[in-house]
Parts: sequence; C-alpha cells; structure tokens
Amino acid sequence: MNLKRLIFLLLLQGLVVVLFYGRYVHHKPPDTPPSTGKVHVLVLSSWRSGSSFMGQVFSQHPSVFYLMEPAWHVWFTVKSPTVRLLRMAVRDVMRSIFQCDFSVMDSYLPEQHNVSSLFMWSHSRALCSPPACPLTPRNQTSSQPQCFQKCDARGLQKVEEACGTYSHVVLKEVRFFELESLYPLLKDPNMDLRIIHLVRDPRAVLRSREESASSFYKDSSIVLGQRKVAAAEVQYQVMQEICRSHVRINERAVLKPPPFLKGRYKLVRYEDVARSPLKEVNDIYEFVGLGMTPQLEDWIYTLTHGKGKGPAFQITSRNATNVSQAWRTMLPYSKVKRVQEVCEGAMSLLGYKTVKSEKEQRLGIDLLVPQGPYQFSWVSTKKEHKSKR
Repeated sequence: MNLKRLIFLLLLQGLVVVLFYGRYVHHKPPDTPPSTGKVHVLVLSSWRSGSSFMGQVFSQHPSVFYLMEPAWHVWFTVKSPTVRLLRMAVRDVMRSIFQCDFSVMDSYLPEQHNVSSLFMWSHSRALCSPPACPLTPRNQTSSQPQCFQKCDARGLQKVEEACGTYSHVVLKEVRFFELESLYPLLKDPNMDLRIIHLVRDPRAVLRSREESASSFYKDSSIVLGQRKVAAAEVQYQVMQEICRSHVRINERAVLKPPPFLKGRYKLVRYEDVARSPLKEVNDIYEFVGLGMTPQLEDWIYTLTHGKGKGPAFQITSRNATNVSQAWRTMLPYSKVKRVQEVCEGAMSLLGYKTVKSEKEQRLGIDLLVPQGPYQFSWVSTKKEHKSKR
C-alpha cells in the first residue's frame, strides 16, 4: 500500500469517527439526569394476598423508602375508568415517585395537601422518620397509630427530601394486570427496577375478600370494566381477572422474558412466606440487595407468630400459617369449587393443588406444590427462631 493511499484511508477513518460522534451528540436526549444509584422495587400483587405484610417487610427496613399503593389515587380520581385506560397513568405516577418527584401527585390530591393526603401514608416508616418526621429513628420499627397522630401535617417537600436519602425506593401495587406497561421503566437506564410478584392461593384470597367486600366495590367495578354482573357472580368474575393477570405476568417474565427483564423478576407465594418467613424474607432481601438485621428478624417472627386478627390493610401480629389455611374451614365447598373453576390455570401454574370434595378440603393434606430445590419447614417455636440466629 503506497503512502498516498494510507493517508487517504486514515483521513477517511477520522471523518467517519467525527460524523458518528456528531450524530450521537445530536440525538442524545438533552438534560439526561445522571443515575442515582438507587434500587427501585415494585411489590406487584393483588388485593388480600398478603401484600400489606410484604410491604411492611420493606417499610421497616432502615435502608428503604416505602409507599403503599400510589395507584389508589389514580383509580379513585379518574372518572369512569377501566384497567386499560388507567395503566399508563399509574406507570407515570410510579416513575416519578421512584425518582422521588412527588409533583406528579398534584393532579390527584386536594389543592391544600400534605403527607396525610397520601393513601395509607402512616404505614410507611420512612414518612414517620427524619427528615420527613422526627418521631421514629431510622433504626427502629415504627408505630402506625403514633405516626398517624404526630406526623400528619408534614408537607410533601419533606417527603421528597426523605426519599432522596434512602438507597432503596419500594412501591407496593395491587393495580397492575400485566407487565408490558412497565417495560419503559425496566428499560430506563436511570432506573434499577426489581419486581417482586406476590401471589396467594385464590381460595384464601376469596375468603379474605368476602370479609371486606364493601372495601373493594369501586376496585371490582373497574376490574370488570364497569360492566353489569350479577351480585352473586361479582367476586368470582373479579377472581378470574386476577388469576388471569397472574398467569400473564408470570408467563411473560419466565417463559420468554425480554433481555431487560432477565434477573429482575421474582415470584413469591404468600404460603411459602407463612411457612418459613425468615428464610423467604432473607431470599427476597438478597434479590433486591438488602441485608437482614437482628431487630428485623425479631419483628418478622413476632408479626408472623402472634394471635391477633386485624381488618383490611391493618398489620397485626398473627399466626401466618393459620391465616394462610383459614379458607379450608371457613369457606363452604361450593365456593371453593367455583373459585377453583375460574382460577384453574393459575392454580396449576403457581403450584396450588385443587380439592375434589368437602372431605378433602377439611383434611390436613398439603395443597402446596414445593418450588425450588428445597422442602419447606414450619417454624413454630421461639426457641427454633433463636437457634437460627
């Protein structure tokens, strides 16, 4: 190769580099915010599936800023909504809150609003701790009643400030019925989104929903697309939609996940958590990059081994294993059979065995198909709990 040709090729290579660089600069989005290094976690579930407990597992962690169901504001503000119409608005609200920008809530809150305008705000330990409120030190678990009384008048500016000081921002939602609308968040290079998909035996969900049926009237209407359904069929039709959504979400995330979803989805069954809470919560923490503390171990054990019984959304100390199996004695077989029919596919996919008779329902046979390379063990005594520490 002669010298002139070599010089020409070098000049041509330099010109190509300049052109490509100019094209990149021209198309680069202006004012792209730098990555915050935060981990963003979405607890994705459905009503009465143990999601309030799972939310508290995150909320009480000293590294977590937690907020419970911001989508509630969207669903209850928009006129004549349907699930499909609402999902993009919900996603945009979540994106802003994950980035600690609460100005998005202005459209869904009263004109004169503060922290107490947020749905179930006092269930967030971060909103009861500095800098949002001086009540609860970060390294202590919070008291919802005390927070409700003493932290209600704080402004959202302090909420934003508090959000910015945590390594993890966690949102709990029961109003997503598919994953596709979350793809823009998963592909956003400035977000590190992990999804915890929490499911529960549909028979247990039905029993719990019946106890608080009036609380879900508006939500049920939206899920059913505002269509008229006979009163006796409403709960079963809603359960069918919920079960279908769990199938869609799990199949999308597990069978052929897009590249940006791999390693960012974890299925959790409430019954597994009830059987072995410390192990399951440790696994969940590890998935999102959090560590367990001795104080949280004690709190989780106490919460899952008590005797209390609380209303919808209230977290009380209860025996989690008894709660998870209460449907077997409290639901008539006719209802069990019906919900098994409408949720057959989801139950098979998620590992819940059906019962064929009332006798089989009442027997103490295990109806949970084990997942993973280990068998689950029941944690029943405080002594056993202490020996694991």
